[in-house]
Order: sequence, then C-alpha cells, then structure tokens
Amino acid sequence: MKRIYITGFALLGLFKAFSQTVPTDSTSYKSKKIKIDEINLVSSYYKQDGNNAAVTGGIGSEKLTDISNTIDVKLIRYSKAGNKHTLDLEAGIDHYSSASSDMVDLQANSSASSADFRFYPSFNYTIENENKGNTIGFGLSSSTEFDYQSFGGNINFSQKTKNRNGEFSAKFQAFLDQVKLVKPIELREYEDGYGTASRNTFAGSLSYSQIINKNFQVMLLADLITQKGYLSLPFHRVYFADNSVHQENLPDSRLKIPVAIRGSYFLGDSFIIRAYYRYYSDDWNIKSNTAELEMPIKLSPFFSLSPFYRYYSQSAAKYFKAYKEHTEADTYYTSNYDLSKFDSHFLGMGMKLTPINGVFGIKEFNTLEIRYGHYSRTTGLNANIISLNLKYK
Repeated sequence: MKRIYITGFALLGLFKAFSQTVPTDSTSYKSKKIKIDEINLVSSYYKQDGNNAAVTGGIGSEKLTDISNTIDVKLIRYSKAGNKHTLDLEAGIDHYSSASSDMVDLQANSSASSADFRFYPSFNYTIENENKGNTIGFGLSSSTEFDYQSFGGNINFSQKTKNRNGEFSAKFQAFLDQVKLVKPIELREYEDGYGTASRNTFAGSLSYSQIINKNFQVMLLADLITQKGYLSLPFHRVYFADNSVHQENLPDSRLKIPVAIRGSYFLGDSFIIRAYYRYYSDDWNIKSNTAELEMPIKLSPFFSLSPFYRYYSQSAAKYFKAYKEHTEADTYYTSNYDLSKFDSHFLGMGMKLTPINGVFGIKEFNTLEIRYGHYSRTTGLNANIISLNLKYK
C-alpha cells in the first residue's frame, strides 16, 4: 500500500500550487479552459481464506491477498456552446499472492503462478448539454496480467426529464479478452509456450432514476449480458469419481439477466437510508438475490459513519459438482465453488472526514474516507477488506 501513499504525498505540493492558478467559476462565468475537477487516490488491502480452491479441484487452500492502488483524475471544460466536457482518466495496479494459484504446479514450492500484477488503465469522455439535460459519452479500458488480457469499450447516453426530476440512461459495453491456456502441470503436453483462446462479453444496460419528493429518490436498473468464447479457466482441475483429473470444461456461451432497484430516503440532514435489491438469472441455472442496506449518519458537519450490510444467496450452476462427484457422463464440469449454491454476508463500516481546512491542512483535499468490510459465505470462505480514499476537489 506504500505506493499510493508515496504518490499522494509527492503530489500534495503540486496540487496545491496548481489550485492557486485555476480561476474559480461563478454563476455568470464558466471557464473555457480545461481544469482539474476532482482527483481520487484509492488504496485497498484484501485478504481471504477458505478450503475449496478450484485450482485443486474444489479442495485445498483459498488463501489470497491483494493490494490495489488506483488514481482517478477528472478534467472538465466548457465549450463555446456552453456544453460541459468531462475527461475521466484512471490507472490502477494490483498485486496479489495466491496459495491456490501456486498449485498449478503441484511439485513447486513456489511457482511463478503464486503472485502476479494486474495493470488496468481507462478513460471516459462525456459531453453534457446542461440546457437540454442530455449527456453522451464513450470510453476505453484495458486490463493486463500474466494469463489474461482484456480490452473494453463503451458508449452511453442519458436524458433528464423536462422538470429534471427524472433521468433515463442507456449504456453498451464490449470486452474482448484473450485467455492464456495455462494448464495444470500434469495435463500439459511437451510444447513450448502457451496457447490462447478468446472470450468476448457484450452488455447492454438501461436505468431510470426519479426524485419522488425532497426526501425520496429511486432508481430502476436492468442489464442484458452475453458471453461467447472460452468461459472456463484452464488451470482449474476437476477430479472425477474414478480418481482421474481433468481440465474444467464449461459451455462457450452464457446469457445473464440482472434487474435491480435502488432507493435513498433522507431523514433530515443527518441520516440517510440507502437500500438496494437485485435479482439475477442466467442460462447456467444460477439464480440469485442480493439485498443491501447502508445508513450514513452525519455526527457533525465534518464527520460521518456509514454502517452497511449485504446479503447474497445463489443456486448452483447445473455444471457444478464437488470433488470427485463428476463422472464421464458429464459433458460439462466444474468444481469451482463460485458456481456452487451458497449464501454470503458482507458487513462493515465506512468513516468519512471532511475537515473545514482540508485533509493535511490542504483545503483542496476535502475528503478522507476509510471503509472496512468482513465477508463470509456458507462454503467456508472468509475475507476482510480495508480501503482508503483521498479526494482532491
């Protein structure tokens, strides 16, 4: 986690100097020059443990740690026509170490698979016509690690209602991925290098938000997601009832349909109730329900706490069976417990600090937020995550 903190402190002086040269907008003037609107420095630490690793056929250690660091920069300017142009640049880097990935090679004490880095830059550009209440935009992204390369793109549109109390949004996303075929050591043939396989994901999203009154807001969401290509993971083992070992084999297509509703109710200036529910279904026979509740409490003008809780329940995919339960009669097979039947709980607390003189005494750094969450599920997996967000605005 030091990487993002060192970066953040090194930029403090630069941001402060820059902020003194940027003119402040007034109600009668909007700057035509590009300027920094917001910067977020985010760092998180995640650790999990369990005993159902897919790499070893549904048994074995699921120990994993992940350190994630991202920087997100939003730049804005107004055109001569009065349209607001926003450029959102983000870059992230993760480092993980995984006991289960280390078992791709069962003979190695510490193989190359035991740890890896993931780098994921992205940018999004939007143009908002504030008079007409509409926004159009597009974006590109990528994600790179040793055995996976992903390129993504999106286009989006939104339109506010005449009274500005409602807004309709539509978004289309595409992800074109390449999976490196890293097989379990005992299933490899004598060959140089690894082959690759493609995996493509296309997603359409629709949403509508509505201000019911000054205290209550609601949003409806619906997605249609289709995947084509190599949807297995090549290093996932599956042990059959006859003690033979196989490579995970899943269909080359998947259709997902989630629908959701989100609501926020404001109880005065100090208390908010945020609720969320989602129903999910796909053609692998997984059906799930998610219910989430968060209640931010403002204890002072500069300090708030946000306890939260999420419950999740899903049915098993029709291709899932546990260790040594699959047979030769199965066309498709997996022992990945992410596709099993389970319930999970995620609860924790967020803390937000907005000091009047700014974080570290720098006014432009107006928000420091720390969140902690504990995750558990009925398969025995447990995890903890803590994150820090420092905002410049």
